[in-house]
Amino acid sequence: MLPCYIDRAMRRQVWIVASIALAAAGCSQYQPFDAAAFLRDQYSRRIKPADLPGVVVPFQIDDDVRATLRKFRGPVNGSEDHKATQLIGFVFDDLGLKYSLAPTRDAIETFRTRHGNCLSFVNLFVGLARDVGLNPFYVEVTDYQTWNHRGGMVISQGHIVGGMYLGGKLETYDFLPYRPKAYRQFKPIDDLTAVAHFYNNLGAEALLAGDMQLALRQLTVANQIAPRFEKSLNNLGVCKARAGDYDGALALYRKGLETDPANTMILTNMSRAYQQLGRGDEAARLLAQVEQSNTTNPFFYVYEGDMALARGDTQKALEYMVHALRLDSEVPEVHVGLTKVYLALGDLEKARHYLERALKLDANDREALRYAYLLGK
Repeated sequence: MLPCYIDRAMRRQVWIVASIALAAAGCSQYQPFDAAAFLRDQYSRRIKPADLPGVVVPFQIDDDVRATLRKFRGPVNGSEDHKATQLIGFVFDDLGLKYSLAPTRDAIETFRTRHGNCLSFVNLFVGLARDVGLNPFYVEVTDYQTWNHRGGMVISQGHIVGGMYLGGKLETYDFLPYRPKAYRQFKPIDDLTAVAHFYNNLGAEALLAGDMQLALRQLTVANQIAPRFEKSLNNLGVCKARAGDYDGALALYRKGLETDPANTMILTNMSRAYQQLGRGDEAARLLAQVEQSNTTNPFFYVYEGDMALARGDTQKALEYMVHALRLDSEVPEVHVGLTKVYLALGDLEKARHYLERALKLDANDREALRYAYLLGK
């Protein structure tokens, strides 16, 4: 069962995820804004017809979800605070949801499987809250960005929490189970950007699994929904680079930097592309810029450690991983990184120690489970 983290001392922002429309011409009665219908209209305007089949509204719920909510909680009514309390109890206690890093699921899939990652759970929370008349929204945590990488290239995924204004204060609902909640930078996002995150996650998961065709399909949807969304632009660039089109990858990376000029994931991938094109001086300058701006990012040092391991420099890899551990000891990826280094050094005792720690932090971490199988744990 997952705990609920609610952060109260956040900067106030005016963010209203609701609209009102006239029920009929000349009528003064207001009807609630149909966010799902709005998204479908936007899909038809933004997504090419060939890519449109199967595109979902991630937060949409169905009658089974509604019936189960009322079975456990009865009618959800009263004040906004009371409704929010009822929903939190339902999502965190009644359903017995279990965290898993992948795959990212929509609200209905999350409800049916009782498994999901942070975005999956937020999809369900947003759908339920809107269904009972609350105005929740998606919030991106901009100072916590994980790094997933394959073949030297970094794949972008964000961390999303639920948000809602109650009593004039921004409440956030975080579904990441192992992370200490010390975030400082929150950015409420609209539904279209949230959908772009959803399909970017699906594309990133396909990339990590090696399914390039599915990755391109999902990332193309994300890019059509939000053409300036830097994460999908980065991941589309990774797809190009994987296919050997490094000039095409660089064009996408540059487009992503127009939105976020200091994006270190994109800059790291640009450096890798320059290396592959034989432009070593440009690659070195970029990498130095990235290293200078990531002195407090544990994921960057895990990445550097993995690159050192790939070069066969196990001592340098150990230095990077130890530095990452000093920066943040509560991230599973750091302990998995140390597991890999100590395996390379032949120290099975220490490898098992850090693997055990990684699994305590996230029992569903894919890499940790793979090494658990190799080490017979």
